[in-house]
Amino acid sequence: MRVGSVEWTCPFCSLLCDGFALASREGALVLDGSDCPRARAGLVAHQSRGQPEAFVDGAVASLEAGLAEAARRLAQWRQPLFGGLGTDLAGVRALFRLALRTGAICDHADGEALAAGLRALQDRGQFHTTLAEIRARADLLVCVGTDAVTHYPEFFRRCGLDRDDTPCRRLVFLGAEPPTQLPAHMETPRIAGSGDLLADLQQLATLVGAATCRHADQELAGLAQALRAARYAVLVWEAAALPRQGALAVEMLHRIVMLLNRETRAASFALGGSDGAATAQQAFTWLSGLPLRTRLQAADPEHDPVRFAGERLLADGAVDGLLWTWSWTPERLPSVADLPRVVLGPPGMGPRLRQAGAARDCVFLPVATPGLNAAGHLFRTDGTVVPLVAARDDALPGVDRVAASLLEALP
Repeated sequence: MRVGSVEWTCPFCSLLCDGFALASREGALVLDGSDCPRARAGLVAHQSRGQPEAFVDGAVASLEAGLAEAARRLAQWRQPLFGGLGTDLAGVRALFRLALRTGAICDHADGEALAAGLRALQDRGQFHTTLAEIRARADLLVCVGTDAVTHYPEFFRRCGLDRDDTPCRRLVFLGAEPPTQLPAHMETPRIAGSGDLLADLQQLATLVGAATCRHADQELAGLAQALRAARYAVLVWEAAALPRQGALAVEMLHRIVMLLNRETRAASFALGGSDGAATAQQAFTWLSGLPLRTRLQAADPEHDPVRFAGERLLADGAVDGLLWTWSWTPERLPSVADLPRVVLGPPGMGPRLRQAGAARDCVFLPVATPGLNAAGHLFRTDGTVVPLVAARDDALPGVDRVAASLLEALP
């Protein structure tokens, strides 16, 4: 058990900040040395340490009985959906094997945001950089359609912008309001744009490529000039903040980067993939050759990024059972309550299912949270694999153990 101002890697967003520390106060884990609201909220959500209880249709059951009943129901479903997928690498790998056996379609809870970046990558490829590269080399950072820190509070610190020796000299916000607290030692202009981010990116791409454009927005023209003059420019975008048809915006960002790389150096950086989304995408791709939104079956796995969107399948009634996995905060429940469900979540999720009237036709199995009461590994948003250590021991099984037990128990 690592408490008392010890180093800790936070699992509650895809930056996976490893410069934090935890202290133990009155039996609760509290963040020490940082005021990150996302990390604090994640810890508060897990403060309660009541006796974890599995249940079957709302009635308390032992973990063994819950596993047996969950396996029995799972075997009866003709077309299951494995949703949520909020877990670590070992959990995803175990769920993959279970999905392969049951022919499940798999999608992350934030699959829609993931899909935009993936589609652009499949169509055109990308130049993507890392936090370390930004910290060491980027002299111009452009946040496109996002202030970057509302959902990723530590992002600027991870880029080293708080340091006097940062190479970054300019931080631009395109189509987004800058946050209230900004580095004082660099320019931080805002470009409002037209209000249509896709149109602004199209014009910016034209200006970067041809250097001239009729009736050009002068602020965009100035940004294009700054991008061409930069030694290493990075365009930052946030998957969940993209407008409708976000894949088009990502394609245009990649186009701007490719144009710049003819003469100088540039890259994009995506903020996204939290709650195990990036981990699930990576693991499914290397295990099957196909990303999420795939129906796994031994003979011929089938991928369809539109038809196999999880929320779409649920809305259309196209699946007859849902295995929902969410190891992180207990508040994120399955979006449907009228479909047979097996739910793997932190202990606090069970009472919430009951309070929401979602305990009927549902088997709930409590699981550990990687980085809090279990060790594990997650992919950071820039593709780096980061190990997690347990901050406390609650004697809970991980998703990998529960999924492996379900696989063994299938008739």
